[in-house]
Amino acid sequence: MSELKNDVFLRALLREPVPYTPLWMMRQAGRYLPEYRQTREQAGSFMALAQNPELACEVTLQPLRRFDLDAAILFSDILTIPDAMGLGLQFVEGEGPRFKRPLHDEAAIAQLQVPDLDRLRYVFDAVALIHKELNGAVPLIGFSGSPWTLACYMVEGASSSDYRQIKTLMYRRPDLLHRILSINAQAVQAYLNAQIQAGAQAVMVFDSWGGVLADGLFQQFSLQYTRQVLEGLQREAHGRVVPRIVFTKGGGQWLAEMADLGCDALGVDWTVNLAAARRTVDDRVALQGNLDPMTLFGGEAAIRNEARRVLADFGHVHQGGHVFNLGHGISQFTPIEAVSALVEEVHRASPAYHGTKAGT
Repeated sequence: MSELKNDVFLRALLREPVPYTPLWMMRQAGRYLPEYRQTREQAGSFMALAQNPELACEVTLQPLRRFDLDAAILFSDILTIPDAMGLGLQFVEGEGPRFKRPLHDEAAIAQLQVPDLDRLRYVFDAVALIHKELNGAVPLIGFSGSPWTLACYMVEGASSSDYRQIKTLMYRRPDLLHRILSINAQAVQAYLNAQIQAGAQAVMVFDSWGGVLADGLFQQFSLQYTRQVLEGLQREAHGRVVPRIVFTKGGGQWLAEMADLGCDALGVDWTVNLAAARRTVDDRVALQGNLDPMTLFGGEAAIRNEARRVLADFGHVHQGGHVFNLGHGISQFTPIEAVSALVEEVHRASPAYHGTKAGT
């Protein structure tokens, strides 16, 4: 394993002193990059790209060649686990991911099992190759969807505007939903541990749809299963602590409870006031976020102003930890120069919030 040349991201997640605020972006390897679109065309399909370790490595590294980012994130999809369970993942042009065999009856749910990790070997091979090619430049983030978010896709069969199928199941047959979530939690835990063993130096759980649940139901059907995942994760690898990040889109009201999950950092979306979020968690965990991705369409002055505002909202780091990120994934239409301006501004302005004096 290569010695890390830049470990600022890992240290910030663990609330250790760092010289500046590290930055990466959700979906940083994606369609806004012309080189990604070229590689995607070469692969022939999204799944062919994601399942080819060499091509997955290439697109993971592409944003790092353009921008001075402080972490790489594995290029993959959150639905690899249910695909390995036999639900038949496919990507329909203009519609996004769909399952050929969603969980629409009790018999299908009864047959559901934790998948054989060999069916996900392509992911672990990609992690190992990316780790090797990074050669210690920056840390590599592994990730998974949360048990609840995976269940949403598995029951709905695709993305949803109202979550009618899974909420019907939740209210009518909570026992069946708990079975799905329990299996998903076991699968996600094993999946992330295998990524850590392959070379991931931090891991992130994307609870993308946790925010669609009512208070009380979020704790029962999302939070407790995310906790189960974290409780079984490998804590150290190759002599270093492996930080864990949890991101629940729309989960701002539950930050106090989420801070007790056992993770090292919480991602927050752009609707959350970062100063209030910090007061809520009281520096028990680091925070990651939370620029509105649409800011990147506002022109250079707006981008730089908003970047400084996010840094100021978090404030002087002191005993806390802040990783700059977007409040959700970067849009495919984002101009390249907008990302360049953001990265430059965060690295220019953030050192004032570290050390002995607060920024102005």
